[in-house]
Amino acid sequence: MLFFQTSRNYPFSILFFPKLKPRSSFSHRFFRDGEIFPIESSSSSPFSPTTTTTFLHDEPSGPTMDPPPGIVGTVFSSVCQSFDQGDPNLLSLQIDLSIDQAVTVVSLLANREGSRAALIFFHWAIARSLFRHSMRFFVATAGSLVARGSFEKAQEVMRSMVECFAEAGRLKEAADMVFEMQNGGLPLSIHTMNRILRISADSGMIGLAHHVFDEMPANQLSPDMLSFKTMIIACCREGLAGDVENLFRAMEVRGFLIDNATCTLIVDAFCKKGLFKKVFWIFERMSQMGVPPNVINYTALINGLCKRGSVKQAFQVLEEAVGKGMKPNAYTHTTLIDGLCKIGWIERAFRLFMKLVRSNFYKPNVQTYTAMISGYCREGKLNRAEMLLSKMREQEILPNTNTFTTLIDGNCKQGNFDRAFEFFEEMKEMDCTATIHTYNAMIDGLFKKGRASEAHELLQECLRQGLKFDKITYTILINEHCRRGRISQAQELFDEMIRNGYQPDIKTYTTVISGCCRKKRMEESERLLHDCLKLGFKPTKQTFTSMISGYCRDEKAQSALRIFEKMIQEACVPDSVAYGALISGLCKDSRLEEARALYEGMLDKGLVPCEVTRITLAFEFCKREKTEIAVLVLERLERKHWVQAANILVRKLSSVGYVDAALLFLNKLLDVDYNVNHITYTAFLNGCYENDRYALASDLSERILKRVSGKRSPNGEVEQIRMRF
Repeated sequence: MLFFQTSRNYPFSILFFPKLKPRSSFSHRFFRDGEIFPIESSSSSPFSPTTTTTFLHDEPSGPTMDPPPGIVGTVFSSVCQSFDQGDPNLLSLQIDLSIDQAVTVVSLLANREGSRAALIFFHWAIARSLFRHSMRFFVATAGSLVARGSFEKAQEVMRSMVECFAEAGRLKEAADMVFEMQNGGLPLSIHTMNRILRISADSGMIGLAHHVFDEMPANQLSPDMLSFKTMIIACCREGLAGDVENLFRAMEVRGFLIDNATCTLIVDAFCKKGLFKKVFWIFERMSQMGVPPNVINYTALINGLCKRGSVKQAFQVLEEAVGKGMKPNAYTHTTLIDGLCKIGWIERAFRLFMKLVRSNFYKPNVQTYTAMISGYCREGKLNRAEMLLSKMREQEILPNTNTFTTLIDGNCKQGNFDRAFEFFEEMKEMDCTATIHTYNAMIDGLFKKGRASEAHELLQECLRQGLKFDKITYTILINEHCRRGRISQAQELFDEMIRNGYQPDIKTYTTVISGCCRKKRMEESERLLHDCLKLGFKPTKQTFTSMISGYCRDEKAQSALRIFEKMIQEACVPDSVAYGALISGLCKDSRLEEARALYEGMLDKGLVPCEVTRITLAFEFCKREKTEIAVLVLERLERKHWVQAANILVRKLSSVGYVDAALLFLNKLLDVDYNVNHITYTAFLNGCYENDRYALASDLSERILKRVSGKRSPNGEVEQIRMRF
């Protein structure tokens, strides 16, 4: 430890902390060589390894001395005067100080006037930007207080530092310093650590929260109930169900009881992950702890089940709750009504709604009505939705922003924009503030109906209202740009969406990938697919099919095959569209045997090839004079599809001069059930005439005439052959 005299009249020491080896694993060190701050010299400093002095009072420690000259003395005297007059905020003190001067003042105050005076000046200083984010000022203040044994006040300084540095995005730096201050004699405080945990959780810095939480026991400080609760809340927000379970078990070991409010957060987190068995385990453990789950906890579980579409199981949970003597409230019924509406069970939802209307205990509230109105709007039953709106008003239940947004969305989807705008104006008159969701509903509907200019006007109004685009807004705009083939603009919005903190979902990725594929920008689509998989998203059939089609369109059948294999590896089962796209691509690349193998595999899986697929493959074999294989390609089809394919194939072959192959399929049609329509017959005749094959045309006409005049029914009438004209 080194001491330097800074002036003759006012000796101060410059303190270097000894390099102790703390238990904390924080690697950053603030007290490196040359990093110093002044504190008042003392013959027995608590920072000295040989000192054991402990201060149990807050009285001035030095003899009364005249204030120092200059600005430091002026400030010192002003603070002392304000302190004596009971001015805790130093309202009368208006003066500019440097950090060095402020450090000197706080040290003087701690030594001569006590810790309370030093702390009052400290709070005055950190209200100013110069000191608010100065690590040196915070550490010097805490060091001065520690030197007087005022550990609790020093911890108050540390907590203020944590909050101020968090504002500037320097929370990790502040947390490091809290641990580092152990080298200066300031032990960790559970209150300070909990403050770091809370701010970390609120800031979304879950990694830092975990690190601080884990370091507490390593530094001889045990997390308390609040520490665990803060960590559970943070993990629930981040969807870290595994961490939540581990924390809950650790609480159980320590004998901490979880409260019902925290239980609701855990239930929500587990339900979002589909871990419903874990929820029942939590309920069981809570009952054993003597804090059984209440109706709110059960309602959270019911809500989670309904959101996952497991409405039947949600009703079973309701029965269990009722069996335990719980009375479901209006929110419980609203959750069930919303769940029923979302799976299309509107009438059952309405019966439950009417049960609530007739109840003597709970009545439908605005959320209940909105859920029912949403169900009717989703089904396109707008008249019934407006009927419920009228009932709301009769019962003096005012519709809220969500109610109006639901009605606006329903009308926009039906193309009733005049009515949607009427609701939009009405909600303004009722002082219901339109949200970004309200604008999204109208903008999406206008774009889908081709009214882009009106949609853009609403976008501008949305921005003028100070609203920010959310994930849905970006998705709507990206879809519109992709639909119009403006891929560059769509990608710019896609990148902006990520920069603004909105993670695109698989639907957004698929939209952009499909747009790139349509424009043959396959390298970009590959990059997006890679990003999608890296983020843990599961690409859909549409995602892979778009890329397969894109490569086939670009005549890169081998790359299309690679994507097809990737699709199977990702456990995404190809449908007839994916097979059809790849078969068409292989046909273009003259890889007919591979295309046929895929076609046969498709049929083996019970998939029905689309019309284009079966015609394309058969036609390509006919072009190469392999009509027997073409016949086999169509042979496994159902009668209806076979007849349809044969008719189209005859026309297609006839139009390009392959009349012999066309005649083969035409004869098979006649052999089966004579189901040859007029267009097919005419196309074949035109093909014969254009290729000077008059004899074939005559033979076919003669065959048909013989069939027509052939058979008689028992009553003597001619049985006409079915020919569709």
